[in-house]
Amino acid sequence: MTDPGEYFRSIVEQDTAPIVICDVGHIIVYMNPSAVRYFGDRGGSDLVGKSIFDCHGPASNDRIRQVVGWFSGSPDNNIVHTSYSERHNRDTYMVALRDAERRLIGYYEKHEYRNRDASDLYKM
Repeated sequence: MTDPGEYFRSIVEQDTAPIVICDVGHIIVYMNPSAVRYFGDRGGSDLVGKSIFDCHGPASNDRIRQVVGWFSGSPDNNIVHTSYSERHNRDTYMVALRDAERRLIGYYEKHEYRNRDASDLYKM
């Protein structure tokens, strides 16, 4: 039987949107292949193990701390809309990651693109 964790790992790795996962100490613990490519000019996979605060300016770092503080306040506080990029037609969210007891163990950034996918349906 396949470990259920393998299914979750595969979902994240196949996602076409960048996914950067941080622990509660704000250290980047994982970047999916899309994130490695997207942030290639900033270090790509070399960012794993570094502080997310090294990747943002002071105002963004303050907002990250504020959101993680809110996540810590209740196990029901789990997602915050953080920005919209007109250039990319994309909304960005910070999402809490919790263990089985609903304790905060980290967070990640989620991108939702609004452009229609114009590729052929079922093209294999």
